[in-house]
Amino acid sequence: MNFSDAFGQEQVIDYLKTVIKKGTIGHAYAFDGSPGIGKTLIALAFAKILLCKKMGTEPCDQCSSCLKFNHHNHPDVHIIEPDGNSIKNKQIEDFQHELMRKPYESQKKIFIIKKANEMSVSAQNRLLKTLEEPPKYAVIILISSNVNGFLPTIKSRCQVLKFKRVGERKIGEMLEKNYGLSQKEAKMLAVFSNGIVGNALKLMESQEFKDNRDKIIEIIEKLLSGDQFSAFQMADFFVTNKEQFEEYLDIMIFWFRDLLILRETGSEELLINQDKKTKIQMQLDTVEYDRISNIIAVIEKTKTDIKANVNFQLSIEMMLLNIPGGMKW
Repeated sequence: MNFSDAFGQEQVIDYLKTVIKKGTIGHAYAFDGSPGIGKTLIALAFAKILLCKKMGTEPCDQCSSCLKFNHHNHPDVHIIEPDGNSIKNKQIEDFQHELMRKPYESQKKIFIIKKANEMSVSAQNRLLKTLEEPPKYAVIILISSNVNGFLPTIKSRCQVLKFKRVGERKIGEMLEKNYGLSQKEAKMLAVFSNGIVGNALKLMESQEFKDNRDKIIEIIEKLLSGDQFSAFQMADFFVTNKEQFEEYLDIMIFWFRDLLILRETGSEELLINQDKKTKIQMQLDTVEYDRISNIIAVIEKTKTDIKANVNFQLSIEMMLLNIPGGMKW
């Protein structure tokens, strides 16, 4: 677990290396950004370096501290995760008791609180007392996907480091170089990753994503072929996979976006779904050009409606019934 294992967060890494070099390590940090963006990985790498006996900006991977860290049994590293849906008051109380015990074998004692924005208000209030006067040896890292969920007094006592999304091109190049993917597959996964490296890696390994992407494309083919009466049956797929609705609607949006691009430019190089370009080409004559943008708007509206808690099944059914309106009959 080293900084070199992270990707796309060079600005954060450079900052952490600088504070290590200068010896200006803070007592509390909030690593803020989308899930899967690399916050926990970098927090662990930071902790490992702070505990390393060589005291450099990279771990030596040879000292007893690094070896224990690599085997997940370092006594001066403590990771706190939500108990159920939140971090409870009792968990912070236990953390405070452990915090008062001096490090066993290092100069620092590291506490990493995952999903810290899910702390209950009472847990945050209890944590605040610790952040006001922490022991000199303590480094507390709050992993957050929404730093604005903290009490202002918590946020003000942490150094907030923002983790940014990575460009699609950079993610695609990384997938090609590090995992041997073809340019077509790497580009497609990079787009669906939404700028989050962890998402790209999950999608790369997920057979379920590949199968459901094929299912979505099959649904689009049926709709554009005039099989409008199957719309209600197709809606069952979305209802069954309700948790992934946004991902699946994005698949549809990118598909129709490719139809639009191919119609306007005739170029296959800009396609996201390059591995399916034959199907896209076949569909060019089945949907009116001026309706493609309208179909994309329908799908976008469906996403918005569902997020606004409009009835899920009704929203999906209306979308499926509206898509065939763009056919050449």
